Amino acid sequence: MPDQDRVLVIGGGPAGLEAARGVAEMGRGVLLVEARERLGGTPLEHYATLTPDLGDAREAMEAMARAVAAHPRVDVRLGTRVVAAAGEAGAFRVTLEAADGSRREEEAGAVVIATGFQHFDPGRETQMYGYYEFDDVITLVDAEHMMREGRLVRPSTGEPPARVAFIQCVGSRDRQIGNRYCSKVCCGIASKQAIEIRRMLPDTKVFIFYIDMRMYGFWEDQLYWKAQEEHKVNYIRGIVTEVLKKGDRLVIKGEDTTMGRPMEVPMDLVVLSVGMEPSPGTLEMARLFGLPREDHGFIATVGGPLDTVSTPVPGIFVAGAAAGPKDIEDSVSMGGAAAVKAVGFLNRLAALPAS
Repeated sequence: MPDQDRVLVIGGGPAGLEAARGVAEMGRGVLLVEARERLGGTPLEHYATLTPDLGDAREAMEAMARAVAAHPRVDVRLGTRVVAAAGEAGAFRVTLEAADGSRREEEAGAVVIATGFQHFDPGRETQMYGYYEFDDVITLVDAEHMMREGRLVRPSTGEPPARVAFIQCVGSRDRQIGNRYCSKVCCGIASKQAIEIRRMLPDTKVFIFYIDMRMYGFWEDQLYWKAQEEHKVNYIRGIVTEVLKKGDRLVIKGEDTTMGRPMEVPMDLVVLSVGMEPSPGTLEMARLFGLPREDHGFIATVGGPLDTVSTPVPGIFVAGAAAGPKDIEDSVSMGGAAAVKAVGFLNRLAALPAS
């Protein structure tokens, strides 16, 4: 099969894997490029369980990756980055750089960009939550890493916490830092983690401090109500203004907006629900391929709600969190949609009369 008849998929997370699988199953070749040394993306690297079903993230993503890597029409390049791009629809040319610095040119007829997101750095703009100051202030990702090992402890002591607080919307819905959007998954992931903590440490009290709980679709029933009714997780509507150290514990200060009064609550462990931002890879692919970015920095699409994967550049499609905050279900769905669009695009090119 000529190189121009294949699809270049950039990114080996849920969206990229599904795009590669879909293209290959429709009979086209795939060049799958992943910067990491293994497929599976952020869920494999950082998550203990998936939301909302609490299935094992590593097991699920490794199975997905194995199926794609074993497909005879998929050529996988690990530890590889796209460092240059040229050409046009039906004849894209890219330069790939391997981990050892070696480079080679490749061609493809269409491109799917699935380079994902990065987690917000809670110490980048402000120190009000003490992420870089206090050992016992961690992020959702840090908590996932511990729970993957079957434990949750205070980093300062190595002991299980008696009281755990989640602070929502860290790096999301914040006009001061420029992230004016909701990251969509943080409320669900915090509720999922709260359930896991209560199962793991039945005597630990868990609190979630929120502005608004945004639980989409079935997550409302599967996570939000389940966390409260079955696992006795405490949801407190309020604005946390700062986290302080008092003795060997942390203190959350802010306002309980339901009661309309100040609050000062002692905690052993504080978990920051950090949001999504465009990954460096997403920003770089937008630059290399000349793709516009929408107002929040993610790769822009042109089809509105009826076509969420087509970009303004013919032959280039985007899937997953490279286009904005997405959960894994949305990312996989977009990967499948991008595969259909890319193969359809190549089929239309092939049907054109020779010039």
